[in-house]
Amino acid sequence: MANILYRIGGWAARWRKSTLGGGIIILLLLAVVALRMGPVFEGDMSIPGTESEKAANALQEKFPSGDAVDGGTIQLVFKAAQGKSLESAETKKVIQTSLNSILQDQNVASVADPYSSGAISANKEIGYATITYKLPAADVTEKSVEDVERQADKMRKAGIQVEKSGTVGSGGVPEIGGISEVIGIAMAFIILLVMFRSVLTAGLPIVIAIFGLGIGVLLILIGSNFIDMSAVTLTLAVMLGLAVGIDYGLFILSRHRQNMLAGMSIRESIANATGTAGSAVVFAGMTVIIALAGLSVTRIPFLSTMGLAAALTVFIAVLTAIVIVPAMLSLLGERILPKAAAGNERNKKLKKKPATESNAWGRFITKFPLPVAVAGILLLSVISLPALHLQIGLPNNGMKSEDTTERQAYDLLSEGFGPGFNGPLVVLATADGTNNSQSAIEQATAGLSKMEGVASAAPPILNAGGDAAIISVIPKSGPLDKETGKLVSTIRGESKEMESQYGVKLMVTGSTAVDIDISKKLNNALPTFGLLVVGLAFVLLLLVFRSLLVPLKAVLGYLLTMTATLGFVVFVVQDGHFANLFGITQSGPVLNFLPLLTAGILFGLAMDYEVFLVSRMREKFIHARDAKGAILFGIKSSGSVVTAAGLIMVCVFAGFIFMDDTMIKSMGLALAFGILFDAFVVRLAILPAIMSMLGRHSWYLPKWLDRILPNIDVEGAALEEKSHKITVDNRQAM
Repeated sequence: MANILYRIGGWAARWRKSTLGGGIIILLLLAVVALRMGPVFEGDMSIPGTESEKAANALQEKFPSGDAVDGGTIQLVFKAAQGKSLESAETKKVIQTSLNSILQDQNVASVADPYSSGAISANKEIGYATITYKLPAADVTEKSVEDVERQADKMRKAGIQVEKSGTVGSGGVPEIGGISEVIGIAMAFIILLVMFRSVLTAGLPIVIAIFGLGIGVLLILIGSNFIDMSAVTLTLAVMLGLAVGIDYGLFILSRHRQNMLAGMSIRESIANATGTAGSAVVFAGMTVIIALAGLSVTRIPFLSTMGLAAALTVFIAVLTAIVIVPAMLSLLGERILPKAAAGNERNKKLKKKPATESNAWGRFITKFPLPVAVAGILLLSVISLPALHLQIGLPNNGMKSEDTTERQAYDLLSEGFGPGFNGPLVVLATADGTNNSQSAIEQATAGLSKMEGVASAAPPILNAGGDAAIISVIPKSGPLDKETGKLVSTIRGESKEMESQYGVKLMVTGSTAVDIDISKKLNNALPTFGLLVVGLAFVLLLLVFRSLLVPLKAVLGYLLTMTATLGFVVFVVQDGHFANLFGITQSGPVLNFLPLLTAGILFGLAMDYEVFLVSRMREKFIHARDAKGAILFGIKSSGSVVTAAGLIMVCVFAGFIFMDDTMIKSMGLALAFGILFDAFVVRLAILPAIMSMLGRHSWYLPKWLDRILPNIDVEGAALEEKSHKITVDNRQAM
């Protein structure tokens, strides 16, 4: 692989203008196609085969909607002015006048006002109206939404508090290029500037990463027309594509600078950097891609789509790193070096004696390996403890920022109708094959209102055939409370008894039940995916490092990273500690697919750092057979690059913590601190310390296994030997 990448790097450097021009043409063509087609983010987060989905299918069968369109909705929630009632003549007139004006919109199918539907709280202070459109939520025009907002403003001027929620306007294309990305990019630039001491060099990995990200994002926007995907899919892809794009460009750029300072010609240096560091980039990128694509084994459609879309942006980042980066480096020539390293100063550096192959951190770890390892393990173990009471769920409007209208609407409904009103359960009672189905259904559902945890249960609504009924059940607890989950299980548990006694089957669906079932399914999928990831990590690292203990410690380190990451997320998001610091206004369950998603992403990124750091150690150990010297050399030669790469990823992911969307916020938090724990505690402290204690045993591999394993030259040892000869020849020529 190294030789192939060497030739690719040399070709890109030689045909730099054609390479860059071709990349720009591809970007422009994709932009034209994406603009013409437009994005379509309509995918939901349902999971086939769950109890709630079976109930929803049965509900559609028993209560067919014909050719009716599943129209988008806007819910307006009202609160009367202090000391007044919604039923006062003045207030009622204002609300009904505004709702009648909204009804004039030709796209509106119906408006259920609070007076005709009885949607007014017991104290007459809070009520709501539901506006249903003839079009799906994504197709409702901006003008229609503005009309609703205009009428809401009129009611507010009359002293009525009006808040808005619903499906319309809640699933659009996420903002790209907003403040979150800008903050992350700015911090990455500062880190690169400190590292390279050159504005041009510091900006190069960022510009190239944005270029590759642009191609990846455009492909996802085009693909959204053919594959169902949620809007958060694009945000995740942007997170990863930007972070790995900068890191991969950094790895090749850093090696190229080292080569040039060692005396290589520009074109030879680029080819060598692409063959050596590029090989590590390809391998590391493939581990991320495999981990993300591996989410498909969970057989959860929305999660599989998210993984594949993110894997696509990582794949583009790898291609950009091994093709576009060499072309840009060739175009810039010696300008990527600090001024002090150019010209005569560069020649002076070549004549100096080689620098020592260790640094202060490496010497500290090898001198005190046991205290370093114990301190690191204890630290991450303590951080992991909150994960023992992890509770997952799908965040709703109740976890949004308090200054959003959706959160205020949620709070008003809870205040007026109880916390369970925001998460009603839809119970479907079917009486197939019974003689008197209506009577059987009434008897079987009579006890629903008396169940523990039920605030109220509406009378059954029968279908046209009389063999099925819908009962709306309002829990006493909120949709994310554990008690609501217990209530769903209780109702489903009653189904067998009702079926044997009355011939009636009870099924539960609705958004709350769907979220509960999704969380359960995701929990069940985590062990399977975890075993796959751990097994894959061990095999890949066994092939790369040809050692039993190095892969074992890497896998154990990854598991420690995962538990610490989940523990920290639970500590902040679920338990509410330091929540205000991260802009989290309401504590609650952890995003239900976050553990699975984080497991896949952190696996790939952790292997990135493992490969870049330990491959240099192995290279030195093979040549010198000095275990301690190999650790010192690896930390000295790759430690600074891994540190910069880790800091860049932390900054990029941390930028997303302060977005308004709760899902994106929690993903940014988990990935930022996951990388922080893995790169700086596990890879740069615990694992080198353990390797130092193991000594030469770290590289033990049975001879029979060594014979059958293929030789994967990730760092391009053959190229390194060739480059060393070229460097020696250049120095002798001086």
